Amino acid sequence: MTTAQPRPDLRPPGLNADEKTTLLTFLDYLRESVLAKAAGVPEPAVRTAGVPSGTSLLRLLKHLTAVELNWFVWAYAGADREPWDDEGAVSADDTASDLADAYREAIARADEVVRACTDLDRPGVRSLRETPPPSMRWVLVHMIEETARHAGHADILREQIDGSVGR
Repeated sequence: MTTAQPRPDLRPPGLNADEKTTLLTFLDYLRESVLAKAAGVPEPAVRTAGVPSGTSLLRLLKHLTAVELNWFVWAYAGADREPWDDEGAVSADDTASDLADAYREAIARADEVVRACTDLDRPGVRSLRETPPPSMRWVLVHMIEETARHAGHADILREQIDGSVGR
């Protein structure tokens, strides 16, 4: 089992970094932003929905874990299994620590797939949509968009919980 460690330097990549480094560095920044928003929030606030749709900080962690695994491991790399459930409910047994660890593990698995990719134009094995398999470039950009959107949700939820703002 590989566990991703937070990147010690969360500054943007250099202006002349290669494309894969640039995309992955921005994605890492957003991933760590979501984890930071969920860190230290006590029970039951961390699992309490802050909006009528049912979104909570734990729900965001669980969703993003499945999305990372689905796009990078299942769709792009072609894992031999069913896709992960990205709409699964947070159970009473789910803890903030366990879901953060699962997200970090999913990130580590996704990063292995990205690092193994030598051509960002190469399509993956399959798609989660009714389209041909997307390229790694598309998957990275999509995951930046997906994670940024949910990092914004996490910002709002955390501010509602304890007034915490900023990264």
